Amino acid sequence: MADISASMVMELRQRTGLGMMECKKALTETDGDLAKAESLLRIKSGAKASKAAGRVAAEGVVGAWLAADGRTAAMVEVNCETDFVSRNEDFLAFARKLAQAIGERNPADVAAVAALAIDGGTVESLRQALVQKIGENVAIRRFARFATPARLMQYLHGGGRIGVTVEVEGGDEATGRDIAMHVAASAAPGAVRPVCVSRDQVPAELIAKEREIYTAQAAESGKPADIVAKMVEGRVNKYLAEVTLLGQPFVKNPDETVEKHLKAKGATVRAFTLYVVGEGIEKRKDDFAAEVAAMAKA
Repeated sequence: MADISASMVMELRQRTGLGMMECKKALTETDGDLAKAESLLRIKSGAKASKAAGRVAAEGVVGAWLAADGRTAAMVEVNCETDFVSRNEDFLAFARKLAQAIGERNPADVAAVAALAIDGGTVESLRQALVQKIGENVAIRRFARFATPARLMQYLHGGGRIGVTVEVEGGDEATGRDIAMHVAASAAPGAVRPVCVSRDQVPAELIAKEREIYTAQAAESGKPADIVAKMVEGRVNKYLAEVTLLGQPFVKNPDETVEKHLKAKGATVRAFTLYVVGEGIEKRKDDFAAEVAAMAKA
């Protein structure tokens, strides 16, 4: 049996990113052959990743990257199973590297992201190694890449649970950051998230649906048709103000709208993207009482 030195274990650990005990065990099984040990660990981590893939990953983080010139950026949502792992430094580092790779190489979709070369391997091999190391499912859910001749601003909130990228023209850096913070604040419970920048961008089907509802409500008032028409238009205008970024009260000064704030700063918002980790994913609900009862019965 080969003598497994600490330096061998360390080198294998650097190659795979896995724990020292796992690396030492792999070296022992392969009689100290580094190449075979690395292959063995990748095979095992792939198997473990496959087993974990069926488990719900609704926690996680938004990884963000912004180029030095502020004209190219990326955001990516990377999911895990628990809030505890979402704060793990290896997990966070993976999300940051992923965002940078997306920003610099512009992949077409999530499948293309998995195939990107990074840190001597592929994104998928790094993901599998991370699954092996932390023991939880890790999933790359979605990403967005931005490129503009204007300026991009990013804001992460809640340890990266909320991520915002805003494309701004004119104004200063503080203005762009404030608007990004405003969009992030719209994700708070009870707040209204903007669906687009301005009212001319609101999908026609949304306006038609709201108009239909308001018309039915106003008709029940028994008022004359011309009054009903004015009531409907008033409610539609209120709706458009609520769901558009420019029409909303500015979070740092509710006495003025975002549009007025931007005008005072000589700035214009072209677009924005908001990611909230886990939104739309049905989270697993554990019934611990039932589990204890089942164990007692067994």
